[in-house]
Amino acid sequence: MKVRKFAAIDIGSNAIRLLTHNVIEEEGKKTLFRKSALVRLPIRLGEDVFVNGRISDRNTDRLVNAMKAFQLLMKVHGVEKYMACATSAMREAANGEEVISDIFEASGVNIEIIDGEKEASIIASTDLKNVIKKDENYLYIDVGGGSTEFTVFTEGEIKISQSFKIGTVRLLNDMVDDALWKELELWLKNNVKGLSNLSIIGSGGNINKLHKMSGRKLGDPLSYVWLKGQYHFLQSLTFEERVSELGLNPDRADVIIHATRIFINAAKWLGVKKIHVPKIGLSDGIIKTLYYTEN
Repeated sequence: MKVRKFAAIDIGSNAIRLLTHNVIEEEGKKTLFRKSALVRLPIRLGEDVFVNGRISDRNTDRLVNAMKAFQLLMKVHGVEKYMACATSAMREAANGEEVISDIFEASGVNIEIIDGEKEASIIASTDLKNVIKKDENYLYIDVGGGSTEFTVFTEGEIKISQSFKIGTVRLLNDMVDDALWKELELWLKNNVKGLSNLSIIGSGGNINKLHKMSGRKLGDPLSYVWLKGQYHFLQSLTFEERVSELGLNPDRADVIIHATRIFINAAKWLGVKKIHVPKIGLSDGIIKTLYYTEN
């Protein structure tokens, strides 16, 4: 048996993450992927970029320090290979390339800015196939701070994928107009037209947290009715109550309502009753991509 270490760095619009995995290889057996550690830091780049168009000096310094720490953690874990991906906020920052250059110079961490299409394809390389049944149809929704990726699966394969600039940090800053919501609604309805047995698969920290709050077992889907009720419940609480009474992190307590809205709008428009939450995302996809591109 051989245990190898891989790491994924996900630089999102709301938070950044370092995920390390043990990849267990044993002759004649299926390769196993086991999460070793996860570090999440609430460096909200979207608040810089979506409002001012660039990453501030303060958050550049925080990013540099975070990447120095991640580099050390990877060294301690004995990581043999890593991939660092930056998404919506870094894509749109006027100084994004400059910040990435500063980070590389200070920490040695090489960051790739990926577009929405590549982000969706990396996520699709996760254990999503274990959730998807070939005789059913799915809308996969990955909610981020700056954008949300929507992917339609039919007969177990990707039919179409699209990224929309409707993310939790944008919504928090009132930067999504009615026209964009309407564009999303029309895109969804056009691309699932005629599909029966449709359900939603959700990913992202907020839907994972909602599933945990529901008390359901891993693998049990959320219902649209429960999610809609939870949306109104969360709205009825103040930010302070969501932190103190529900135990939400401050950087989760303000965006979770907006993430819930994205899911319930999609479910309402398409008449979907079930939302599956397999707890996978970009970081998991990066690990699988790293491993299978070299093996």
